[in-house]
Amino acid sequence: MSNIIIPAADINDLPKAVVLAEKYPEIYFSVGVHPYHIDEYSEIILESYINHPKCIAIGECGLDYYRLPEDESEKKANIQLQKEVFIAQIKLAKKWNKPLIIHIRDASNDSKAILLEYNAGVVGGVLHCFNADEQLLSLAKENFYFGIGGVVTFKNAKKLVNVLSKIPLDRLVLETDAPYLTPEPFRGKRNEPLYTKYIASKVSDILAMSIEEVEEITTENAKRLFKI
Repeated sequence: MSNIIIPAADINDLPKAVVLAEKYPEIYFSVGVHPYHIDEYSEIILESYINHPKCIAIGECGLDYYRLPEDESEKKANIQLQKEVFIAQIKLAKKWNKPLIIHIRDASNDSKAILLEYNAGVVGGVLHCFNADEQLLSLAKENFYFGIGGVVTFKNAKKLVNVLSKIPLDRLVLETDAPYLTPEPFRGKRNEPLYTKYIASKVSDILAMSIEEVEEITTENAKRLFKI
């Protein structure tokens, strides 16, 4: 492992990411607001960090319809705000020419439509923690990569296992999603970058490649995407 990227989710945590990135030469960070924190979105705050030399991406940003309000009017308002904040961050990425780290959960149709409508492929990005939705695979042609994490090692990850071979090798990257989604055999414990090797091992088994090949290909892909 040569580099670590700390994706943003909550604006309040950005100062901590900056401190780590400035302390360790191998650590980088992104700026963005996760769909769960859309009420905190502030373009002014994000842009105050975006020029930092260790800031290499915009995100996590995207759409998450997994936990929506039960009230129908509140649900519609939440979805609308999610879309507005997602679009704002796409525009920010294009303005500053930085790739996107995209979170999609139970929102594939709307996410894909927005990425295409706003020509997000100009900057590209990664579908973080790829959810194995085959309709999203066509985004590989639009300069998007697919992040594979600990889920691929789970026994119930049959859908992801089946889809994995359909992802072009030059669009495949590995990730932790720490502190969550820890791969087997440590599932249930706090995730950390060290466990990426278990993801690489599982991917190598599925794709019938050596671990060294998987590590080399996915590392080069990540460096190309994030211009590291």
